Amino acid sequence: MHANITNYYYINNEKRMKKAKLWGVCLMACMALNANAQQSWTADNGNGTFTNPLFYDEFSDPDIIRVGDDYYLAGTTMHTVPGLVILHSKDLVNWENVSYCFDRFDFTDDKFSLKNHQEIYGQGIWAPAIRYANGQFYVFSNINGKGLQCYTAKDIRGPWTHHNMQGNIYDLSVLFDDDGKIYAIHKYGEVHCTELKPDMSGPVEGTDRVIIPEGNGVGEGHHMYKINGMYYLISTDYSPNGRTLCSRSKSIWGPYETRVISADETYGYSGVGRTVVPRGTKYRIGEDGTKFGVSPASPDATGCDNAHQGGIVQAKNGSWWALLMQDFHSIGRTVCLMPMTWEDGWPMIGLKGNLGRAPRTWYKPDTVEGCYGIGEEAQPIRAPYDRNENFNGKQLGRVWQWNHNPDDKMWSLKGGRLRIQSQPAEQLMWARNTLTQRVIGPKSIATVELYVKGMKDGDVAGLGNINIPCSWIGVMKQQGQPLMLRAFDQTASDSPSAPDIILPAIPRDGKIWLRCIGDYDNNQMQYAYSTDGKEFKTLGRMMPLTYQLITFQGSRHALFSFNVNGQKGGYAEFDNFTVEEPMADRSKNIPYGKTIRIINKATNRPAIALKHGMLYDTHAGDKSDLTKFKVIDRNLGRVALQCADGRYVKVYGDGLPGDVRFTTDPKEAEMFLWQDYLDHDFMLLSLTNHKYLGKSPTTGSPYSMDFAGPDPARRNGSVLRWEEE
Repeated sequence: MHANITNYYYINNEKRMKKAKLWGVCLMACMALNANAQQSWTADNGNGTFTNPLFYDEFSDPDIIRVGDDYYLAGTTMHTVPGLVILHSKDLVNWENVSYCFDRFDFTDDKFSLKNHQEIYGQGIWAPAIRYANGQFYVFSNINGKGLQCYTAKDIRGPWTHHNMQGNIYDLSVLFDDDGKIYAIHKYGEVHCTELKPDMSGPVEGTDRVIIPEGNGVGEGHHMYKINGMYYLISTDYSPNGRTLCSRSKSIWGPYETRVISADETYGYSGVGRTVVPRGTKYRIGEDGTKFGVSPASPDATGCDNAHQGGIVQAKNGSWWALLMQDFHSIGRTVCLMPMTWEDGWPMIGLKGNLGRAPRTWYKPDTVEGCYGIGEEAQPIRAPYDRNENFNGKQLGRVWQWNHNPDDKMWSLKGGRLRIQSQPAEQLMWARNTLTQRVIGPKSIATVELYVKGMKDGDVAGLGNINIPCSWIGVMKQQGQPLMLRAFDQTASDSPSAPDIILPAIPRDGKIWLRCIGDYDNNQMQYAYSTDGKEFKTLGRMMPLTYQLITFQGSRHALFSFNVNGQKGGYAEFDNFTVEEPMADRSKNIPYGKTIRIINKATNRPAIALKHGMLYDTHAGDKSDLTKFKVIDRNLGRVALQCADGRYVKVYGDGLPGDVRFTTDPKEAEMFLWQDYLDHDFMLLSLTNHKYLGKSPTTGSPYSMDFAGPDPARRNGSVLRWEEE
């Protein structure tokens, strides 16, 4: 049961290499089936490997189960509906959105529907636990002020039945034990265990007990498992920074011993600046005039942004995997798939020789023997959502969610368009019936057609970003004035009354194109517009973006229509929402067969193959032959490096400084798994010791193969850049 994913691949490697012909057939079949697969980000590289994140859009608090051959992943949706998203996969890499647990919050409180200046931003429903028992699916989660909720269904696609269990139980895990009892594990620091009633009517009175006392460094975000008779609790702690821990015991009630199983894994992503909130109300400029801002983040600090909180699962082949969330800049929190290694009875994240860290690129769980999950039986390469929408159907696409409960009488799908009736609101954060979807990184361009002929005085409609601070580009209609176009930036102003542009003549059909150009890895975006759909002009400044803990969500595209005059207005219509992802196709990111120079990101100096026999660095202008390396394709994302003089890079000993040398025998060349960091950035993972090639920027030592991973700023010497010769 405790199969080691690393051993699994290496034990079977010779057998797999003999099946190269089958591999080629499978690869061609996969390419034929997925010719357009890379139009949207997917982790599947099409060569038997995957690259994190699984999704380059927000999916926080992931919990995972396997039922037979199927995997199901549940995640937080906070204040947006439909709520509690569930994805399905056959291979842990390619996912599809198959369900939400509910269409709308079934509470009458105004705050769930954004009425009368009441809201549930950053609250709503969060941190679900998904389980399968007694022939049905269970999803447990907390709603602020309403207590513990449970949703049950015989079919993962629903219909779902809602059970309001109440009680002070949140951020929980649920275990269906072998004796039929059901336990909830919850709270921060002082971990509690409470028995639940089988009919989901609530907790069993008098059963709440502390199973891990405060002072053991255990946090929250619990995920409980019973494996080989032992209870394992996976949790996360954010004080003083993010770590993933495992506590184990022979009894559900303890005592538990605890180990850190992952720390400092940022994949080379530093923290994002946080929103500076003005005094006064949360969603507008403070009453004393203070404005929103974005505080700078340290590029070197991990903070709580590193991989943490998530579930673990055993794959069909016996290997174990963790699915943890990580803060990916203004994208928000997304999911990374990490191999696990059992060491002395502990489920450690990472690979033997480098426990606690995990590769960004690794082999997919092996679903088809000898074919690495590619071929007739494999899952098609796919993204979880279709982000484009022409609004021609009877229902909205699954990717869309409303900001709070919508007023269903005030929107419709009519004539192949989305129509949103204008309702009173001071600004976007208070606008009802705002339709949202997650932005997709690392870069993307969202465009929508806006029809304005139905707008009335005081109406504002357009394309926005639901975030704190918020922003938008939209059309305004004021009495006696021509239509105005404005790019609104809440860090500069909280009032939409000052127009930027008097619109030129609108086409007869009243259509204008609005666009959001997002560079989310760099936390910025730019708005643009067009009156013909061909030539776009930017409007407003480059907007700063952030991930903040007020809404507890990253950036979201928003289609909106509201009225600033305090009355019901007209309507706006939207059509042909499209998302372009210029970096989704990564098929040419590895320079197979090319001769490159390898530049160290920490020093901006190229690597050189010294005649003395070691890999070192040289001055920035050196373009001699010994700085040129050919990338040799060894299949499955693996490469070897050959110097221009014919020598191959080889690692001797433990990989310490000076151990990275050369050989003339191609069979002895070091096998690296290429780690794609986009934009020509990369790392080289040794398949011998599972460490990374790198060179200290300060010690003067030669290159070594003993780096555990990148630092958040990518300047510890392990992240490289390639330039083609």
